Amino acid sequence: MTKPWVLIIMGSDSDAETMSQAAAALDEAGVPYSMTVASAHRSPERTKQIINDSERDGCQVFIAGAGMAAHLPGVVASLTTKPVIGVPLSGSALQGVDALYAVVQMPPGIPVATVAIGGARNAGVLAAQILATSDAALAERLKQQRVSMAEAVAQKSKKVERSTRT
Repeated sequence: MTKPWVLIIMGSDSDAETMSQAAAALDEAGVPYSMTVASAHRSPERTKQIINDSERDGCQVFIAGAGMAAHLPGVVASLTTKPVIGVPLSGSALQGVDALYAVVQMPPGIPVATVAIGGARNAGVLAAQILATSDAALAERLKQQRVSMAEAVAQKSKKVERSTRT
């Protein structure tokens, strides 16, 4: 059995810069992943094959990024019962609001967890949290990341703290 991993899939290579933030979050958590491009509209058979092959090879969570009509996350969700996290992307005249609406408005029975417009980093964190429900070592790494974030906030606060109280 292979170690559980995450597939990051996007509709266009122009989405790679944003979606790489999900990869960075997974790297920091020590979660293996693959990243690829497949279009729900221009390459539906490729999309289906990638999802089927990924499931067969041990993928446990899918992160799908798409802009404009943003059908890719829903198409991925229709092809698997594994968790799918949708990342609405801001490549349109509506700055991603159209993609957000498309991703969150899934029909009953085909859910897609959705992060903020361009929120690929949180998609990576959420994917790691999902995997951590059955991986104690990963759960501990995520807890340590939270401790580090809290320490960083305290350090930043020390740089700006002041008071005029007497």
